[in-house]
Parts: sequence; C-alpha cells; structure tokens
Amino acid sequence: MRDLAEKWSVAPDWQSAVITAPGLVVRTISDLNQLLVSGDLDAWARVSGVDGTGVGAFGATQGHRYAARLARDRLLAVSNSPLAIAKGWHAEGFAVTEISAGLHVFEAEDPALNAFIARGTTLDPSQASASAALSFAGISAVVYRHQDRLRIHVDRGLAAYLWTWMEQAAGHIAAGSSN
Repeated sequence: MRDLAEKWSVAPDWQSAVITAPGLVVRTISDLNQLLVSGDLDAWARVSGVDGTGVGAFGATQGHRYAARLARDRLLAVSNSPLAIAKGWHAEGFAVTEISAGLHVFEAEDPALNAFIARGTTLDPSQASASAALSFAGISAVVYRHQDRLRIHVDRGLAAYLWTWMEQAAGHIAAGSSN
C-alpha cells in the first residue's frame, strides 16, 4: 500500500523552531488560551472583562488579554492565562468555545515584517480592517499585531504547511527577491 504520509511536510519541533532571515524572525507562541466567542459581544465583555470589540486585520493589541474580531458577532479571545468563564452557552446571549488545541500561533517580528505581509496577503498592512480573519499564504488565518509583532493563528493541521511557506518567504526576503 502506498505511504500517503510521505507527501506531507514534517512538522518541526515547535518549541525550538525559529526562522531567521535578515530583518525577520518567526517563531511559535505556545501556551496561549484561545476562546471562540459567538453571539452578543457586548454581553461577553460585561461578563468576562475582555474587550468585546476586538481588533481587525493588522490592528494592534496590548497586554495579556485581548480579542481579535472574526465577524460581526464572533471574536477570538486570547489570554496568557485561562479566563474564569464557563465554556458553553450563557443566558446573556453568547457562547464560549475552547479552541486552544485547534489553533497554532506564529509570531513574526523585525523590520522586514511588511515585506513578509506583502508575500502573504494583498491587504495593505497600514490599513486595519474590521475583521482579523483573512486569507494569508493561501489559507484562512487570524492576523493582527500584538505590540510590535505580527501574530498569525491557523488551524493546527495547516501549521506545517504555513511553516514551510514562511521559510520560503524568509529566503526570498533575505535574497532581496521580488517574486
């Protein structure tokens, strides 16, 4: 029988994997708590104490707890420690789903960040949009800035693909290629 696993990229050791190129560093961020919140986001903010607005693509977040907007009634709440809120439906009109294990998070930084972004999407990184959900490197992702770095959340099953893409993009940026 044919070994279909041979056609898939091997995932690196995420704890130690780093892509470095002149002006660009990319690594995995682990141990973030990620919650998908759907429904009445104002009620979510009142109950959780986490911003119910959320940033859009290339919007800037700060601190240890923040949110990225995915749709009019949906956001990704991210924190460095677990939020003290029950998962499931809340009578106030919103639902909370734990998705930390489902999303892999990458962080990119340094001066070549705009060249990196230009390779991943056609959106203008200087123009924040309403939603942080977008197509990046040909796959669905949640993309925003956290402090002075770019964070990219992708389905865990696509992390190895995106890592390979980022290695190639970093190589092109290092070579000064415009391809």
